[in-house]
Amino acid sequence: MFNPSFPQLSNLGFGGAAIGNLLGAVDDEAARAAVDAAWDNGIRYFDTAPHYGLGLSERRIGEALRDRPRQDYVLSTKVGRILEPVDAPNPADRDTEGFDVPAAYRRRWDFSAEGINRSIEESLQRLGLDHIDIAYMHDPDDFVDEALESGYPALEKLRDEGVVRAIGVGMNQTAVPARFVRETDIDVVLLAGRYTLLDQSGAEDLLPAALERGVRVILGGVFNSGLLADPRAAATYDYQPAPPELVQRALDIEAVCRKYGVPLRAAAIAFGLAHPAVASVLVGVRSPEQAADCVAMAGVTVPETLWEELRERGLCGVGSHS
Repeated sequence: MFNPSFPQLSNLGFGGAAIGNLLGAVDDEAARAAVDAAWDNGIRYFDTAPHYGLGLSERRIGEALRDRPRQDYVLSTKVGRILEPVDAPNPADRDTEGFDVPAAYRRRWDFSAEGINRSIEESLQRLGLDHIDIAYMHDPDDFVDEALESGYPALEKLRDEGVVRAIGVGMNQTAVPARFVRETDIDVVLLAGRYTLLDQSGAEDLLPAALERGVRVILGGVFNSGLLADPRAAATYDYQPAPPELVQRALDIEAVCRKYGVPLRAAAIAFGLAHPAVASVLVGVRSPEQAADCVAMAGVTVPETLWEELRERGLCGVGSHS
């Protein structure tokens, strides 16, 4: 069902995991500069989560946006992981889930109504904002029943009350989001890594279902965590070392892109934005230079002949883009 209060999104969004110190530390000044550069380059959609740096990303994004006109940007965060303080934490202990931050909190999965309400309340405190535009249930892979039966009704109530403007689910798989699209009245799906130049599994079921039901899709991970940004032997694919066959496939795609004078990064962004179900593409940004580069890449025109050659060579199996 169409939600008339669904916020207008910029076609490019700021993914906040990197400034939560994902795979390496970013200091406060650099994180603020990254958000400011994204704003200066026209990005008006900012995504974060409690999971990202044990609340660090939310605090940094909230601080960077707090003095900007609230109606001028869209802010999304996520529910499903409650952050609980660790008793007498060891200052030397670091987070074990990929973020270079002190292990001062532990994550507890919770998709209950109580957990959803607590998560939203605590996110608002960290962000320092009075409302959230989009709230996603974050990775409920192992908690599907609880998320459907308890978490979703709680989010629906918060939407009705105006605490959040839109609700959805964010995952790096397609089957569970497709269930939410068909069985609930969510507004949006955040799909990470499953509709890219290397993995079009989202096109098999989820994207057509979303298009049919009027559910927007936000794409994350269009570079598959790095391989489509810089294809090389040491690149990562979905945050793991990239298999050699995928490295070669990315290099083959890059060679076709080079033939048409198109950077691979530009093709990766354009591919996602071309699907009619897709409302925005999130890109992970940790520096002002990355923010400017992503905006520049999103502005590159990709000729139809490039997509045709990728299909002819069996490097991309999805239909026409223009």
